[in-house]
Amino acid sequence: MKELDKLYDPSQVEDKTYEFWLDKNYFHAEADSKKKPYTIVIPPPNITGQLHMGHAMDNTLQDILIRTKRMQGYCALWVPGTDHASIATEAKIVAKMKEDGVTKADIGRDGFLERAWDWKKQYGGRIIEQLKKLGSSCDWEREAFTMDDKCSEAVLEVFCKLYEKGLIYRGERIINWCPNCCTSISDAEVEYEEQDGHFWHIRYPYADGSGYIEVATTRPETMLGDTAVAVNPDDERYKDVVGKMLKLPLTDREIPIIADDYVEMDFGTGMVKITPAHDPNDFEVGLRHNLEIIKTLTDDAHMTADCGKYAGMDRYAARKAMLKDLEEGGYLVRTEDYKHNVGTCYRCGTTVEPMVSKQWFVKMEPLAKPAIEAVREQKVKFVPERFDKTYYHWMENIKDWCISRQLWWGHRIPAYYCADCGEVVVSKKAVHTCPKCGGAMRQDEDTLDTWFSSALWPFSTLGWPDENAQDFKYFFPTSTLVTGYDIIFFWVARMIFSSLEHTGEVPFDTVLIHGLVRDAQGRKMSKSLGNGIDPLEVIAEYGADALRFTLVTGSTPGNDTRYSEEKVKSSRNFANKLWNAARFVMMNLRDGMETGLPEELDLSDRWVLSSLNSVIKEVTENIENYDLGLAAQKVYDFIWDVYCDWYIEIAKLRLNSGDEKQADNARRVLVYVLSEALKLLHPFMPFITEEIYRALPGSGESIMVSDWPVYREELHFAQDEEGFTNLVALIKAIRAVRAEMGVHPAKKTRLFIETKHADDFNKGEAYLSKFAFANEITIGAAFEGDAAGNVQVVTDAARAFIPMMELVDKEKELARLNKELAGCEKDIAALSGKLNNPGFVAKAPAAVVEGERVKLAKAEDKKKKVLESIEALS
Repeated sequence: MKELDKLYDPSQVEDKTYEFWLDKNYFHAEADSKKKPYTIVIPPPNITGQLHMGHAMDNTLQDILIRTKRMQGYCALWVPGTDHASIATEAKIVAKMKEDGVTKADIGRDGFLERAWDWKKQYGGRIIEQLKKLGSSCDWEREAFTMDDKCSEAVLEVFCKLYEKGLIYRGERIINWCPNCCTSISDAEVEYEEQDGHFWHIRYPYADGSGYIEVATTRPETMLGDTAVAVNPDDERYKDVVGKMLKLPLTDREIPIIADDYVEMDFGTGMVKITPAHDPNDFEVGLRHNLEIIKTLTDDAHMTADCGKYAGMDRYAARKAMLKDLEEGGYLVRTEDYKHNVGTCYRCGTTVEPMVSKQWFVKMEPLAKPAIEAVREQKVKFVPERFDKTYYHWMENIKDWCISRQLWWGHRIPAYYCADCGEVVVSKKAVHTCPKCGGAMRQDEDTLDTWFSSALWPFSTLGWPDENAQDFKYFFPTSTLVTGYDIIFFWVARMIFSSLEHTGEVPFDTVLIHGLVRDAQGRKMSKSLGNGIDPLEVIAEYGADALRFTLVTGSTPGNDTRYSEEKVKSSRNFANKLWNAARFVMMNLRDGMETGLPEELDLSDRWVLSSLNSVIKEVTENIENYDLGLAAQKVYDFIWDVYCDWYIEIAKLRLNSGDEKQADNARRVLVYVLSEALKLLHPFMPFITEEIYRALPGSGESIMVSDWPVYREELHFAQDEEGFTNLVALIKAIRAVRAEMGVHPAKKTRLFIETKHADDFNKGEAYLSKFAFANEITIGAAFEGDAAGNVQVVTDAARAFIPMMELVDKEKELARLNKELAGCEKDIAALSGKLNNPGFVAKAPAAVVEGERVKLAKAEDKKKKVLESIEALS
C-alpha cells in the first residue's frame, strides 16, 4: 500500500502525474464502434498567445466535460490546436523586423513567410505547453494548426466551391480599413467605443452665387471626396433646388443636389453630403445616382495626391488645417460638441476608416438562412439559451463578408489573373499559364481572413474534405463547443453556416457560453489597469487543481466570474483537507484487507452512502445540464462537510472500539466513499485525485480510466439519510450554542430531546453522547421538565434542553434566542413574500413552489419552538 506524504505539494505531483497520463496514452481516442463518440474541438488560441485567465477558464470547462465523458465510457476526443492569427502575428513579426531595421519590402514575400514560419516554430508551441500545465487532457497526437496541410486543403476546397456556386465574388465595396494594420477587416472585427467628437456645420455655396446651403459632418477630412449633396424627394423645403449645382469648398469642383430616400428629413438640416468612397450608405447612394467615387485617404490614413495642398498630410492634421481654411474662407458656420460611437480595430484599437476598395466577399444571405433555422429548430442549442438572441441579431442583419486581407501571413487567395487578357482563374492548384490566351498568370497578393479557416475547424481537423476519413465519419459532428460570449459572431456563427454548407450537418449540438474572468473588484482584466493575473504564477504557488477549482466554483453559464487570491487559497485549503483525510484513512487500513462495501452497515454508514448516492445523481445531472459550478460546489460540500468533518469523526468510534469486525466495516466504507468521491472530484481537480486514488487499495491503474460513479438504488436509504441528517443538525446546533456560551468540550451534561422522530434519535444515541457532550440522554415526544432551567436548542426536527443555567447568563441566553427569533421572522417574511407573489407561483415549476412552502412551514414551526423557549426562560 502506497503511503502519502505528510504534506501535499502540487509541484511534486502535477508534472509527474501529467507525464504518467501521457506515457499511458490516456488522452488519445480512436474510433470504437462499441462506444459513443463525444468530441470537443478547442477554440484554437493564437500562436502569438500566452495563457491568460480567459484561456484557463475556457480550457478548464472543456477538460471537466471531456474527463467526465471519458469516465462515463464515451470515446472522448478533445482536439487541440492553434490559430495562425494573421493580423496579430504579422503585426508581431513586423514589429520585430522594425527592431532589426528591416521592412517587408526589403525581404519580399518569400523572405517574410520564412520569418513567419520561424516565428511559429519558436512561439507556436508555448501556449500548448502552458495548457498542459493546467492539466488539459487533449489528444496531442491530433494537434492541428489552421495553416497545416489538412486545414489548408479544406480552405482551398471551400473557397473554390463557394466561387463555383457564385457565393464568393470580387468587387468594389465599402469595407472597414485599419490604417495601422493596413488591411481590411470584417464588420465583426470592428469594436465601437463612445468618443467625444464634433459636428462641424459647413456652408456649401450655390454655383450661381444665389446663396448657400448648410450641411454637417463629423469627418471634414473626407469632404474633398464629396460628389453630391442629397435631400429627401418628399422634403417640400428643397423641391426647387434638386438639380442645382454647388461649389465644393476648398476645391474648384462643382457637385449636384440630388434626391434620395436615404435622407431623413427631420435630422439636422435635411441635407446630407455624399462621399461614396468613405461611407457605406453614401456608397449605395452613389451607385443609384452614378456618382463619381473619389478616395481622399491612402491605406495609412494620409491624404491622397489628389487632395491639393493637403496631400500627404495625416488625416487628423489635414482635418485641423482644413477647418482653419474653412473658417478663414467663411464656410465654417459653427462647431457642435457631439458624442458618438466610433469604430476601432479589434486588434490594435486604431480608428477604422470606411473606404471603398476592391476586395473578395462571401454572399451571406443564402448561407445565413439555414444557419438561423438550425438554431431555431434546436439542432444547435446555446447554454444559456438567451445567447441565441445575440446570434439571431447578427445573422438576421448580416452583410456580405469581406474575406480578403492585405497581409502576407495567412492562406493566400487561390485566384490567378492574366496580365494580357484579364482572365481570372480560381483553382486549388497553381496556375501559371492563361487558359484563354496563353499569357502569364499571377496569383492574388491578398490572404484570407483568419476566421475563414477557423470557420472550418470542427471538420477540417477531422479529415474533411475526405468524407471517408475515419475520424470525420466517427467523431463528426462534434458534441459541445465551449467558448466566451465575445466570439459568438466572430466564430460560432461562421462555424455553423460553414458546416451546414459543406457537410450538410451542424458542427456541434451545444454551445456552452461562459463569461469573462474579472478581478476581485469586478473589473475586466487588462494591461492598462495592470490587474491581469498570470495563471502560470498561480499554478506555481498554489497548484493547477486550486486554480481550476477556483475558476469553476461560483461560475454559472454565460455570466462573468470574479477571481481573487482568497478564493484560490480556499481551494488550496480544500485540497489539503482532502489530502489529510486520505492520509488518515490510509493510516488506519490493514494490509490485505477486503475492499468493497460490507454486508453489515450501521446507521452512519447508511447515511454517508445514501448522501453520496444523492450527490452522485445530482452532480451527474448538473454536469449534463452544464451547471459545472453547482456540480463542483456539491462535491466540495460532500467531501468537506459530510465525509471529512462528520463521517471520519464518527468512524473513529468504531476504529477505536476494539471490535475488529466493526472496525473493518468502517475501513471498507471509508475507502469506498473516498474512492467514489475522488471520481466525482476528478474532472475538477485531476492531479490530487489521481495521486490519492492510486494509493487506495483495490483501485485501478488510474482514476482517469475508472468508471464514473452511478446512482445505485440499493444504496438509497432515504429514511436513514433524513434521520441521521436531523441528528447531525442537532449536534451542530448544540455545539454552536456551547461554543457561543464558552462551554468547554470536556463539560458533559444531561440532554433532553423533544422530537416527533424519536426512533431516529434513539438510533444515534452513541453519536449524541460523543459529539453533543452528553452523559445522559432522554428522548421523547414532549419535554415534561422545567423548561425555565434549561438552555434550549431548536432545529427543524427537534428541540433539545440542556440543564446548564448555572454556566450561563440568563440574559445572554435570552438575547441569543431573540436573535434566532429575528432570523426565523426574516425567513418567514421572505418566503411568504415569494409565495404571495402571483407571478412566482404561476411561473415557477410546481416542485420549486412546493419546496418553498415546505421551507415556510419549517420556519414557522421553528419560530413557534423558539417563542416557547423564550416564554419558558422569561
